[in-house]
Amino acid sequence: MTKHWVAPRFGGSEVLEYADTEVRAPGPGEVTIDVRAAGMNPADTKHTRQGDPSDLPIPIGYEVAGIISALGPDTTIASGGGSVGDAVLAFRVSGGWAERITVPAADVFAKPASLGFPEAANLLLAGTTAADMLRVTRAEGSDTVVVHGASGAVGVSLLQQLRLLGARVIGTASERNADTVRRFGGEWVAYGDGLEARIRSLAPSGVDVALDCVGSDEAVDVSLAVVADRSRIVTIAAFGRAEADGIQAVGGAQPESKAFRDSVRQRLVDLAAEGRLVVPVARTFPLADARDAAEVLESQHPGGKLALVP
Repeated sequence: MTKHWVAPRFGGSEVLEYADTEVRAPGPGEVTIDVRAAGMNPADTKHTRQGDPSDLPIPIGYEVAGIISALGPDTTIASGGGSVGDAVLAFRVSGGWAERITVPAADVFAKPASLGFPEAANLLLAGTTAADMLRVTRAEGSDTVVVHGASGAVGVSLLQQLRLLGARVIGTASERNADTVRRFGGEWVAYGDGLEARIRSLAPSGVDVALDCVGSDEAVDVSLAVVADRSRIVTIAAFGRAEADGIQAVGGAQPESKAFRDSVRQRLVDLAAEGRLVVPVARTFPLADARDAAEVLESQHPGGKLALVP
């Protein structure tokens, strides 16, 4: 028996339970991973708040990094090869907040030696989300781009991926996170009253693309004001506003987004291996303290990525 975290009923971090589980042996096309770090994302507990009661109990966690402890017959991981003892990362999985997990080999990639386990466990959900936002807005190197919430996990990945494109990026964040925006290649601007004017002052020739990681009315309103082409505005949080205002919204459950995000995983792993995509980790927690970690995550001000360490 091993331990994992589940939501036995709907709710936030307060409903999570640390339970015993039996991890089945891997079949063909599957891999068992001894987890060294589990990534933490707002989506982990967001999807436990409501849903179909038949889905309960809900296993928690979409991405992990660890060591292969077993492979199914004739099984190769997504990046090629794969042997017991190899260090790997996996996304998208179900039930990653665990000591051990059996997952499809198609979701498992060799971990770059340059990445620690907490960093590797937090690379792909934020990274693929950012890449998807760039896809739907057709962002390119000649663009001036506004990123709302640029100091968060998706925002930091956006800053780095846009820097690789050669785009100019203006990133909104609080003053305490200004250095984070600048560190990853963005021009910092404070959100709050007067945001539109501050952006126009920085970009008098106009803004081509707006990427909203926040979901606030301010972020959407300012995006609509400074970007002429609404097809080049995207949000990952303000779905109601997207429908009402004719801007784009993307989520991992959308078939086209899911397929694209799966397709770019290896490229993002390669960028991380080359040191061109960095994952800032603010803090790690023992796996047993996941409920406390989730409260920090839900505060929306963790200061970087969080990871659970068995």
